[in-house]
Amino acid sequence: MTYNLSSIRELRLELQYVLTPCPLVLSPQIPQVSYASTAPELSDNTRYDFFSRVVPPDTYQAQAMVDIVKAMRWNYVSTVASEGNYGESGVDAFIQKSREDGGVCISQSVKIPREPKLGEFDKVIRRLSENPNARVVILFANEDDIRRILQAAKKANQTGHFIWVGSDSWGSKISPILNQEEMAEGAVTILPKRQSIRGFDRYFISRTLDNNRRNIWFAEFWENNFQCKLSRHALKKGSDHERIGKDSSYEQEGKVQFVVDAVYAMAHALHNMHKELCPGKVGLCSKMETINGTMLLKFIHNVNFTGIAGTPVIFNVNGDAPGRYEIYQYQMKHNTTEYKIIGHWADQLHLDEMRWPGGTWQVPQSICSQPCHPGERKKTVKGVPCCWHCERCDGYQYQADTYSCKMCRFDLRPNENHTACEAIPIVKLEWSSPWAVIPVLIAVLGIMATMFVVATFIRYNDTPIVKASGRELSYVLLTGIFLCYATTFLMISAPDVGICSLRRIFLGLGMSISYAALLTKTNRIYRIFEQGKMSVSAPRFISPASQLVITFSLISVQLLGVCIWFGVDPSQAIIDYEDQRTSNPDMSRGVLKCDISDLSLICLLGFSMLLMVTCTVYAIKTRGVPETFNEAKPIGFTMYTTCIVWLAFIPIFFGTSQSTEKMYIQTTTLTISVSLSASVSLGMLYMPKVYVVLFHPEQNVPKRKRSLKAVVTAATMSNKFPTKGGLRPNGEAKSELCETAVGGMSKCHNCKNMYCKSWGNNLIY
Repeated sequence: MTYNLSSIRELRLELQYVLTPCPLVLSPQIPQVSYASTAPELSDNTRYDFFSRVVPPDTYQAQAMVDIVKAMRWNYVSTVASEGNYGESGVDAFIQKSREDGGVCISQSVKIPREPKLGEFDKVIRRLSENPNARVVILFANEDDIRRILQAAKKANQTGHFIWVGSDSWGSKISPILNQEEMAEGAVTILPKRQSIRGFDRYFISRTLDNNRRNIWFAEFWENNFQCKLSRHALKKGSDHERIGKDSSYEQEGKVQFVVDAVYAMAHALHNMHKELCPGKVGLCSKMETINGTMLLKFIHNVNFTGIAGTPVIFNVNGDAPGRYEIYQYQMKHNTTEYKIIGHWADQLHLDEMRWPGGTWQVPQSICSQPCHPGERKKTVKGVPCCWHCERCDGYQYQADTYSCKMCRFDLRPNENHTACEAIPIVKLEWSSPWAVIPVLIAVLGIMATMFVVATFIRYNDTPIVKASGRELSYVLLTGIFLCYATTFLMISAPDVGICSLRRIFLGLGMSISYAALLTKTNRIYRIFEQGKMSVSAPRFISPASQLVITFSLISVQLLGVCIWFGVDPSQAIIDYEDQRTSNPDMSRGVLKCDISDLSLICLLGFSMLLMVTCTVYAIKTRGVPETFNEAKPIGFTMYTTCIVWLAFIPIFFGTSQSTEKMYIQTTTLTISVSLSASVSLGMLYMPKVYVVLFHPEQNVPKRKRSLKAVVTAATMSNKFPTKGGLRPNGEAKSELCETAVGGMSKCHNCKNMYCKSWGNNLIY
């Protein structure tokens, strides 16, 4: 720190009137009271145990500057120090305090040599400009260095870029900023709290060369103050023309208050010591002829009085005075500049509104990294805690705290800005969805058609065609077809325990009933014709009652499997959060569904598939039987078509297992496939019969019955003469076969195709 030496010397001499000279003999341990020394290391009472001061150490100043930086929300600053004890210790104290408090990082720490080379200050500015985000510069430098730094910044065209925070060496002085006020605009400086002593002003401006000859340095001060050179004659006779403050500028030195307080602190300590050692005695007693430095230090540390400026003068255990500072800002307003007090510090910082370069009230930024947006975590740069990169909490992560992201729970997803988690919406197949409308429409039409066929069969229950179709198995088959259509409504209904249980039961049951009845029919046809090739006796279990027993036995296998499934794994509705867990959380949905996996569904339909395949095999085996005698070929066509439907179903169903529309596609595909299977059976097996019953009643009349032997013989002979029928017009080959089958009829034309078909049907069914 630098001072005006001439004025300090004058102050020191002018205040000597406070002390009364006395012949004291001091021990080597001499207590000292300083009015200007602020170096932090002087607080070390293991090295400087007899040193005390009425000014606060720079550690308090550094703490005040750290508080200012944090109050302005600056976290990335640079430091500049003049080489030497004051500058380096001040910066070290600032760095230490910033580390202890946290939240402030140092971008550059520059030291100015005692004897700077040419271009040294330009180099300093270049270093400070390396990190443009670090706009705030902490200065612990002497006046000359401060002035030259401002000049270099102006030369580098950095006006308004840097925000200077100066120590008490800058304070409220004019000399560092003279002719470069624009560069200093907005600078924040600090000074120990002080007050101008008016009594000293009155005394000092009355001093002249005539009345102040005792001060040997006063003549030197006079020459500097009036910028003149005193002759020997003037030194002897003095001068009555110039007056301090009238013919020259005058401003009270800022340390006057502390000089007075230091003198009074020593005076109070000696006074208190005299009262204790020499009670009731005027002047020194024998106990004070030799002063004990340790004892005097004790009395100095114990003083407590109100100083000349009205502030208490006290010392802590280290001999330091409490920190009390005033905060200044160099402001420019309407082309006028001034240092304005904008706050104070005494253990805590108090700031008023501040004005920044350009006349703005908005605090300029000096931060390493911009604050992260909501939903972003900070990834700190190694070794620089104030610098970071912002990383987005992506996917299903949310911002748990400033530095980390965490995954949301399986049933939650991050909100829009990834700061918290929210419930994933639950979806199910709605009745209004296009994925549901089409299957429902098909099912409704199918149910109506099925009911129409059932009503027709009931109305014409005793007619030959209805009888010939096997009424018992037909009603069973129509029941299965109805259940296949009805399953659509169970598959689209909102899942719960009841709906899920019904799905398990009826999804496979309708198909099992249908294919069990068809399998029984094809098996009966196959056994009749195989038996007929070897014997004229009828096969076993071809009666209607036997057919029903076989059919219901097959159906019971399906029901038994479902019952076992219920016992092992009771039905329940679940919310599947994996089905529609997309990479974009906004599109994620929880699917309300029954706990039936794809594999379980195939197992559920597996028995029906087995019945279907077996029925198809029998249909193939009976494909050679003439259509005149049985329903084998319509059943065959039904099974071929059904197999094609289900072969198309399997790749669609499993090929969409990874699709986000899986629930809709698979449900729609399954229901349509089941409905199509039922429609094929209904259309190929029963619609022709209904057509004949309703629109050709003349064909729905009783026909003469023939023996089983005649029918089988006719079928065998039909297979032996496949080409003759093609050679003769109007089906003459079939007429001959009919004649042979009748066994005695002389006229071939009396045996018509319809009669043969009717005979065959009556015998077989």
